[in-house]
Amino acid sequence: MPSIPVELPIFILHLLTALLIARLRGLFSAAMLTGIFSLLSCCLFTLMDAVDVAFTEAAVGAGISTVLILGTLALTDREERQRPARALPFVVVIVTGAALIYGTFDMPPFGAADAPIHMHPVVQTFVHGAEHDFHIPNIVTVILASYRGYDTLGETAVIFTAGVGVLLLLVEGKRAGDPPSEPDHGSDGSDVPRDEAA
Repeated sequence: MPSIPVELPIFILHLLTALLIARLRGLFSAAMLTGIFSLLSCCLFTLMDAVDVAFTEAAVGAGISTVLILGTLALTDREERQRPARALPFVVVIVTGAALIYGTFDMPPFGAADAPIHMHPVVQTFVHGAEHDFHIPNIVTVILASYRGYDTLGETAVIFTAGVGVLLLLVEGKRAGDPPSEPDHGSDGSDVPRDEAA
């Protein structure tokens, strides 16, 4: 009996989450589910030993993007406005998905040792270097931290800069010397707009 790969349940959860997002009318719930979708993608990338992509997905997809969506929802409606269904977007999605699936027919099976990417001479250099030079069991980590150290540092700097930028956009800057504003009160104690009070 063939064993079920652990990636399959996560992929099924991906599909269910995507369908649920498409059916929801509450934008806040949809925003939360997109964060869950990104976390599921992060788990899938980690299982595939793509730790750099998993790190980026967790920081940008589940973190920064969710914060930006919630910040946008604070300025807009929380419910989706009903619009008439259009056939063209569905046709585009179906055709694009069919083309992508058709493109995978020529790919080697997932995890195949004789895949063309594994036949390149530099791969053997990375494999032996990970074992003998760095003594790190995860080859992907060795490539990211050592062979591609400067490239990874650039990616991390971009993610860090994007996170700082989002925080600066969301935080209200208040001057230390400004007293807190108080509404004007009428003679009966009720709030009166400033222009009427004048």
